[in-house]
Amino acid sequence: MSLVGKKAPLFNVGAVINGEEIVDTFSLEQYIGNKEVLFFFYPKDFTFVCPTEILAFQEKLAEFDKRGVQVVGCSTDTEETHLAWLNTEKDQGGIRSVTYPMVADVAKTIASNFGVLAGDWNYSEDGILQFDGTAIAYRGSFFIDKEGIVRHETINDLPLGRNIDEYLRIIDAWHHTQEFGEVCPANWEEGKDAMEATRKGVAEYLAAH
Repeated sequence: MSLVGKKAPLFNVGAVINGEEIVDTFSLEQYIGNKEVLFFFYPKDFTFVCPTEILAFQEKLAEFDKRGVQVVGCSTDTEETHLAWLNTEKDQGGIRSVTYPMVADVAKTIASNFGVLAGDWNYSEDGILQFDGTAIAYRGSFFIDKEGIVRHETINDLPLGRNIDEYLRIIDAWHHTQEFGEVCPANWEEGKDAMEATRKGVAEYLAAH
């Protein structure tokens, strides 16, 4: 069930911040009223596609900062495993140099509440509680506004890496709608024409393009 238009689920768990410090309590609540958030899940530390995405977010971090957006990553690994990976060099499969927060969803409740846990708990015919699926997160990404409302979400299956520039485009589109009251058509990018949310506006846009 989509979270778009709804409050992002709250949590308070351990995390690694600044690429080097473990904190026992981390929450997205600290950003409400101050910053927007791009909150993303990835499956697992010390894997293959995941470091390419995590480092790609870091490479674009200045662009997110310029737009007033805080990037936060999350997986079902422990904060100690996060820190070990952050201390591993890139040429050894590590993510050293990443500075944005990395949340530890050890209980898997955050992934479950955001709808990205790759499986679920069920009872067997013998009444034994067991997990069906893979107890890690899909590649879920959530753009959350300053009020804590989810404005965009995407969920990729485990093998499918994300395009980080697409999230910047979505953020630009959201900012445009908020500033000018226009809506953004297909393939819109910063600097292109948007349109009024009226039949006349649509007709004028289509005629011009």
